[in-house]
Amino acid sequence: MVDAHLVEAMLTELAHHGAVGESGVSRLVYSPEWVAAQDQVADWFADAGLRVERDAAGNVWGFLDGSEPGTAIVTGSHIDSQKPGGRFDGALGVVAGALALRALREQDGRPRRTLAAVSLAEEEASRFARTNFWGSRAITGAIAPGEAERMRAIDGPTMAEVMHDVGLDAARLPEARRDDIGAFIELHIEQGPLLDAAGVPVGIVERITGYRQYWLELRGQANHAGTTPMDLRRDPMAGAAEIISGVIATAQRMGRPAVTTVGRMVVEPNGRAVVPERVAFTIDARHPDPDALALLLERHEGLWSEVARRRDLDLHVRTDSDRPPVASDPELVAALAAAAADAGVATLPMTSGAVHDAMQFAAVCPIAMLFVPSQGGVSHSPLEYTDPAAAAAGIDVLTRALRRLAY
Repeated sequence: MVDAHLVEAMLTELAHHGAVGESGVSRLVYSPEWVAAQDQVADWFADAGLRVERDAAGNVWGFLDGSEPGTAIVTGSHIDSQKPGGRFDGALGVVAGALALRALREQDGRPRRTLAAVSLAEEEASRFARTNFWGSRAITGAIAPGEAERMRAIDGPTMAEVMHDVGLDAARLPEARRDDIGAFIELHIEQGPLLDAAGVPVGIVERITGYRQYWLELRGQANHAGTTPMDLRRDPMAGAAEIISGVIATAQRMGRPAVTTVGRMVVEPNGRAVVPERVAFTIDARHPDPDALALLLERHEGLWSEVARRRDLDLHVRTDSDRPPVASDPELVAALAAAAADAGVATLPMTSGAVHDAMQFAAVCPIAMLFVPSQGGVSHSPLEYTDPAAAAAGIDVLTRALRRLAY
């Protein structure tokens, strides 16, 4: 059984890098805090007796080399955070990889298949708002030529520039691509309330949600709020209100696990007594079933097109991100379930409403995920918390599953 106190101590140690207040973390990719945290992870991997490598994207790898040639079984996650976020999101999966491989090396020696733990460069998109999965996309060869030079951070510099600041060369990013990964298993906090509410320590993820993120812009005519009759207005705020209410109601009618969120809005001229000229806002729509996701998106797109026509508004729609759902590999899911049974750990089959690096690895290898509870479902917040005992139970299941797969 994994030592829960050790899990807590490692998470606390990592949280010193970018600490915000008593429990928060702000650790943006390629920042000094991020670099220090990756150095910490490299030290952990070395202390665990692993062969340490760093690739051209800044991902940190720890290898437990196998006796037979072939592809590696990889586990890990990311250490970048929201601004601010908490100390568990992503980081727990990295700690889990270090502890699992150390335990296997000490207890079972050299595996038949190579095992690897990885601390990935970026997942959150907290510094580069319109992209994420930078580290896993580099590994899977999904970064487009020139993307690092075109992509600009919220704080100004390009991805290529911030990489250069920490000694990385964006021109060498293709070197991070690997073709020796046979499976990827990610342990992560749930980021939702289901495990906590059920009192179950471990979730086995069978599917990761697909999603599409839009930026909608409605333009009408600015005018005086008191003198413009309602029937003569071209009011984009009224159109936005109807669309926002409608897309949320659509997801509610479809029922779980369909979700739709409007999280950001810009209004111009944003005056108390002025009919706006322009209203722009985000829409994030998700569903783990491909057919249901297609239906959800079709209904949303039909609604806002109809509202814009009826209200005589100019409509511009930009798709910022579009990712299909990903299914976990049945054999890996079965290995996780058998490992949990061996450990006497109760599990819950789940879908993930959040997206993860595992989605990127699904393009090149079978994937699976384990969840452990987020207290109250809180995540992306300094208030997120996972009980060390539940975290240790998840790591124990991961370790046993890796033993089944690699020895």
